[in-house]
Amino acid sequence: MAIVRNKKTMDGNTAAAHVSYAFTEVAGIYPITPSSPMADNVDQWAAAGQKNIFGTEVKVIEMQSEAGAAGTVHGSLAAGALTTTYTASQGLLLMIPNMYKIAGELLPCVFHVSARTVASHALNIFGDHSDVYACRQTGFAMLAETNPQEVMDLGAVAHLATIKGRVPFINFFDGFRTSHEIQKINIWDYKDLAEMVDMKAVEEFRARALNPEHPVMRGSHENGDIFFQHREACNKYYEALPAIVEEYMGKVNEKLGTDYKLFNYYGAPDA
Repeated sequence: MAIVRNKKTMDGNTAAAHVSYAFTEVAGIYPITPSSPMADNVDQWAAAGQKNIFGTEVKVIEMQSEAGAAGTVHGSLAAGALTTTYTASQGLLLMIPNMYKIAGELLPCVFHVSARTVASHALNIFGDHSDVYACRQTGFAMLAETNPQEVMDLGAVAHLATIKGRVPFINFFDGFRTSHEIQKINIWDYKDLAEMVDMKAVEEFRARALNPEHPVMRGSHENGDIFFQHREACNKYYEALPAIVEEYMGKVNEKLGTDYKLFNYYGAPDA
């Protein structure tokens, strides 16, 4: 039996902020159009004392550039706090060096991206998703949505899957229409989101945090022979990820009566 959810009128940015706030302890931000409303909403809700599913307010850290925001995300994750950021376009590109580190260290997080064209000969706010495609090689998983309702529903899948699978996610949607077009959608109750979280995986993530009580080495130097063995060693996490994403899509479907899958076939049944 699908749960009955409250309806609210909002755009895709607000939907992403609503669902991500639930899973976020720290938000490292540097607001950039068209993603600013996501960070702005999170900041306002935190200031008003809204609690996430862990019973705490989100700590919002505003930096002086997107590169600084990404560094904050990386450091916060290394310290064992579930961390999120919101960005787009040139801002996302400035996060790429830290994205390699976050993915390489298998730190669970979600970057919510309202995707837009990267300026080349001119600035352009319409068109393609060249920003997210510039990040395909960083090791981040990618999940996309096409409307505010999907952003609300599948944004949860990104957060739930990264916690269990350890692979970080870019959760992206169109940074012109989906991000700003206002629709009446069903919103998550945080109680329902909390029920789906793998709390054992959260505890394991916290146990891996940098801690003087059990020191570990991070960011070492390796020659090619060892470096590429370690690059191969992370493959099992990527191989396991599609099944984890599908598992959480299934849990979301169970709650909502939706039909989210990795691939939905439309067409003749006897094709």
